[in-house]
Amino acid sequence: MLFHQLSVRNERGSVAITTNLEFSRWGEFFPNTMLTAALVDRLTHHAHILNMNGTSFRLKQRAQKKSPAVDDTEEKVDT
Repeated sequence: MLFHQLSVRNERGSVAITTNLEFSRWGEFFPNTMLTAALVDRLTHHAHILNMNGTSFRLKQRAQKKSPAVDDTEEKVDT
């Protein structure tokens, strides 16, 4: 069904797809390897691929939540 929709849309308009899988691993998700290869071929023909391999915002946010909060509002005074 996805292949059919993308075939109809091919060269008629824009399609935006986000994924964290490399194209070489799409066969793990789609059972038919021939159809998967054709799908990737159609998607990448005339495509602008943005490969974003930066630090994960979600992982950074989760790490901040796990670390204990530091209260710097009180001033320590030596007597």
